[in-house]
Amino acid sequence: MPLILGTNSIKDTGFNVANSCRFDRGSTDFLNKTLSTPTNVDKATFSTWVKFTDTSSGNDATLFGVLADGNNTTYIQLLGSKVIRLNMRESTNYIGVLTTNRVFRDPSAWYHIVVAFDTTQGTDSNRIKLYVNGVQETSFSTATYPSQNTDLRFNTSGQVFNIGRRGDSVNLLDGYLAETVFIDGQQLAPDQFGEFDEDTGIWKPIDVSGLTFGNNGFYLDYEDSGNLGNDVNGGTDLTVNNLTAIDQSTDTCTNNFATLNPLIKTAYGSELSNGNLDCVQSDVRGRFHNVTTIGASSGKYYAEIKLTGGSNHTLGVATDASFTYASTLLTSGFNYLGQSGTLSYSYYVADGTVYINGTNTAYGATLTTNDILGIYLDLDNHKLYFSKNGALQSSTGIDIPTGYDYFFGVGDLGTGDSGEVSCNFGSPAFAISSGNTDGEYGNFEYSTTITGDGASKTFKALNTKNLAEYG
Repeated sequence: MPLILGTNSIKDTGFNVANSCRFDRGSTDFLNKTLSTPTNVDKATFSTWVKFTDTSSGNDATLFGVLADGNNTTYIQLLGSKVIRLNMRESTNYIGVLTTNRVFRDPSAWYHIVVAFDTTQGTDSNRIKLYVNGVQETSFSTATYPSQNTDLRFNTSGQVFNIGRRGDSVNLLDGYLAETVFIDGQQLAPDQFGEFDEDTGIWKPIDVSGLTFGNNGFYLDYEDSGNLGNDVNGGTDLTVNNLTAIDQSTDTCTNNFATLNPLIKTAYGSELSNGNLDCVQSDVRGRFHNVTTIGASSGKYYAEIKLTGGSNHTLGVATDASFTYASTLLTSGFNYLGQSGTLSYSYYVADGTVYINGTNTAYGATLTTNDILGIYLDLDNHKLYFSKNGALQSSTGIDIPTGYDYFFGVGDLGTGDSGEVSCNFGSPAFAISSGNTDGEYGNFEYSTTITGDGASKTFKALNTKNLAEYG
């Protein structure tokens, strides 16, 4: 069985979400619009699917926010402690605060978050309702509700509604958003946006295009790469800030793609960004590696790793027996892909050798900045192949053992320079010029079909739909 560290089903959901938008804090990515006269200033609902990617640092990540100034604001965030907090502040008073006891720290999970407001309700706890994956959150470390008939700042004429930030330059979102909806004038339950799958019981999205959105409402499906702020409902589009066409992703709540995992890594200093697809080793003291959020034990899978800096990369695959969780990081003894006893295998780009059980053997060509290493993982025949810029370096596969889940991995030998790479597991973080597909869901620079060990083999992107069919 494949090892998927998220909560998503690998079953076809029926309603398929084609695209998401990838937000990167370091690039100051956000969307915003100035609101007009609301349909109802006391009632509103915000709904979005989100995959949080910064789940190991202490940074807060904002889903939406309206900020008149530091004392007059409304926003909802995943805090650095990985709890969800809704914060409503007017002057010196926190008029509405919900902080969950439950934590949300799975970097491979797509979560559906709904926050629904109706301040006309007589019962205070009915004035704000928070739902995650179709279930209402009721256990809070802090629960403060606004007074009856309080006007909602985030649905007031002239206020600027932000997606991916509060309204200032702090606490921006790192993660992916899909099916982002704002409803002006109604407090809606989550069953207007999703449903439980009758076979698996997993929460899944439904078509929301038939909803009534209200004067300030909008629906973002992120399917227009040239205008990621396009309101599919036909209202005023949101302004795009620093997001470009490459930030449109096919990693969605109905087809979850592998990314690098900030919770599984070794040794010093690796930093992830850009939807956990870019990796930098900022501390050159030690060897390290990161692995993907999704692994598999059967099927054929392809990945491309583009070198964006440094020269000491070890790139390849790792078994579930080889990596260490972040709670027990190795700080001595080091660890790299292909190290003795680690059950991992890597291509060392500085000299074209492969590392297997601590021994490097001549294999192929060297790679340098902007070259792309292709990794072909055949778990049906337990073979591993590598290519440089589409050219297979050996048609004879490297033997890898059975009985493990395999993950793509990126690493560095730490011999004096920092290592920087950008990964493509089928939904690329870097521009693709040729547009080779895996026949279904993956978009790659080079072909996913090779001739290896005398047979033509086609490899797939590592995502949940491919795992469901081929894994």
